[in-house]
Amino acid sequence: MQNFDLASIISQCGVKLYDSELTSQNSRTIYRVYIIKDGGVSLEDCEKVSRVLSPIFDVMAPVEGEYFLEVSSPGLERKLSKIEHFALSLGEEAKITLNDKSVFIGKIISVDGEMITFSNDDGKSKFSFNEIKKAKTFIQW
Repeated sequence: MQNFDLASIISQCGVKLYDSELTSQNSRTIYRVYIIKDGGVSLEDCEKVSRVLSPIFDVMAPVEGEYFLEVSSPGLERKLSKIEHFALSLGEEAKITLNDKSVFIGKIISVDGEMITFSNDDGKSKFSFNEIKKAKTFIQW
């Protein structure tokens, strides 16, 4: 299992770690690493991070058993699962589902500790990070 600072290693490639996840698709275990960079992430950025991580993961695998490494941008509509994700998304629209199953869409205008402030046509709304069941940035097409 992983026992090193993934964010520090990735930062040496000129990008920042956004998140990582372990998932399964078509009976395959996938370890995904999401990276971000001002101006956007390129295919070359993903390749560079993959080339740096692969030999490290050969020695210190991030998961047990066979897996596939994927490195990518988190995308336009990206998951907001950490308070830091909300801070990185200031000024962007988000769609959140609260613990009571109600859904809220609004622009992220501030993050203060565990409190996140949103605005929409109804005004400002504040939610504690703990009140949010799931969230993602939201693009109206």
